[in-house]
Amino acid sequence: MEQRQRRGIYLLPNLFTTAGLFAGFYAILVAMSGRFEAAAIAIFIAMIMDGLDGRVARMTNTMSAFGTEYDSLSDMVSFGLAPALVVYQWALAALASGGGAMAKLVWAATFIYTAGAALRLARFNTQVGNADKRYFQGLPSPAAAGLMAGLVWTGADLGYDGTHLWLPALLISVLAGLLMVSNARYHSFKDLDFRNRVPFVRIIAVVAVFVAIALDPPKVLFAVFLFYAVLGPVFTLVSLRKVRASRRSHGGPPGSP
Repeated sequence: MEQRQRRGIYLLPNLFTTAGLFAGFYAILVAMSGRFEAAAIAIFIAMIMDGLDGRVARMTNTMSAFGTEYDSLSDMVSFGLAPALVVYQWALAALASGGGAMAKLVWAATFIYTAGAALRLARFNTQVGNADKRYFQGLPSPAAAGLMAGLVWTGADLGYDGTHLWLPALLISVLAGLLMVSNARYHSFKDLDFRNRVPFVRIIAVVAVFVAIALDPPKVLFAVFLFYAVLGPVFTLVSLRKVRASRRSHGGPPGSP
């Protein structure tokens, strides 16, 4: 009996992971039938499930190597394949259907995003336990997926045909893919304290964020993930400048006694 328990898997956290996997799979299916708004929403649901499975595993002390690997594979579908295919079907398929150089450019752009997500997840798995938990190295794949899905949802909400926004779709696919494998540092928000008391102003800020999202989910979510994506390189450059300035101030200018 004891041996069977060791061979089993924890049900609760893996249910959330499976729900996220299904949401990514569903996003691909409905995008193929032209329901792009539903596809974008499904990707955001996958993001919520991805945030819950790890927290549930830690809260219930049901973390396992199996759960970690399963979560990574689920993320590859929901945040690697699904966003690339949804954006491709929404804005880029018409360009690729003509063949020639434009088709190759479209395929390259969407593959850069997919490959970036795969490399990002692989690097994250190898850095678990070694990296600073306060920061991510490279844009997290859920945030990159949120950026892609936010673009699609905003365009669909405004009534735009995706083919009219092929250039932003192409650029965001490439930039998101490159940012995922970059060395830019992104705040992970894992150092937030949810157990102890916090200033009342923070509660008001959280409420304001939820109200803003509720008023106009597509535009607000797209703006939030776009801001987060840009913030990483800016934060990294500012940090590098501070480090260099500190070295110069301590070491003195070149050639000084």
